[in-house]
Amino acid sequence: MKVDIWSDIRCPFCYIGKRKFEQALEKFENKDDVEVIWHSFQLDPNLKTQPEVDLIDYFTKAKGISREQAIQMFSRAKEMAVESGLEFNMDSMIVANSYNSHQLLQFAKSKGLGNDVKEALFEAQFTEGKNIDDRQTLLDIAAGLGLDKTETEEVLDSEKFAYQLKQDEMAAKNIGVQGVPFFVFNKKYAVSGAQSPETFLEVLEKSWEERTAS
Repeated sequence: MKVDIWSDIRCPFCYIGKRKFEQALEKFENKDDVEVIWHSFQLDPNLKTQPEVDLIDYFTKAKGISREQAIQMFSRAKEMAVESGLEFNMDSMIVANSYNSHQLLQFAKSKGLGNDVKEALFEAQFTEGKNIDDRQTLLDIAAGLGLDKTETEEVLDSEKFAYQLKQDEMAAKNIGVQGVPFFVFNKKYAVSGAQSPETFLEVLEKSWEERTAS
């Protein structure tokens, strides 16, 4: 059974959603027969990487909200992360475009390491406060997972996986994805947002039952 997931590395709720889904998957009796496929989705493709800019300042301007509102939203995201067993260091997060990270994700998928790279990129962005648009950061992540350095450099220096990114974007548009994370179970049932593990488990079981019956 396949589960397709659209998400952006810059999205805190995508990381939270990933962890909640994984918690549900651990309780799913047939978890070993589930294939998880990560798809690229950029919330802001035109975002300029700005390591020197304070994240809250950027967020207030981008969303047109007050600093107090931004802090409140960040606090809520951090609380949700803690509830899911994650550590978010929002104060050290860097404003960075995620395109090159998605290039690395697509490359990793071709090597069977999509989930591993996705986790490492999320951790770099939200826990370690690293620049996910920085070449050396991405090379270090790739090396840590055993990806070939020369191949990784070629990916980051080219548009080798641009087609795959565009295909993911088109597929998301065709099925009506308005925001991420967005989960599709067995090409039939969709779950939007960082839902509870119980919700994910319920959809997993329902999808499996229907798949088995057919």
